[in-house]
Amino acid sequence: MPIIKSAKKRVRVARKAAVRNSKTKRTLRSALKFFGRKASAGSHSKAQSAVDTAVKKGVIHKNKAARMKKRMAVKAKASGVKPAAAKRVAVKPAVKKAAPVKKAATKKPAAKKSASKK
Repeated sequence: MPIIKSAKKRVRVARKAAVRNSKTKRTLRSALKFFGRKASAGSHSKAQSAVDTAVKKGVIHKNKAARMKKRMAVKAKASGVKPAAAKRVAVKPAVKKAAPVKKAATKKPAAKKSASKK
């Protein structure tokens, strides 16, 4: 059991993440099994959607997802189902910070010339 405060927090965070990931994996497996039993256009699109969601959440690797989707498309085509339109899973681009807005240079008024004393 961790003693340090940050280690205790890591245990809590890891537990929550494990629950989230297991739910995503379970959804993915059930969608794939359903597609395996009944290869239809609806089940194909749901299975592809589940694969894409798993990739987006970081549960499976994008190459594994591509391999799964390819196999599903082959199986769907063999069973006479028109494959669902392929969606590209984009890796999240790095967030770019907005360029700092430059203020317009304000022109300073010309310095007043002091009248020389005569």
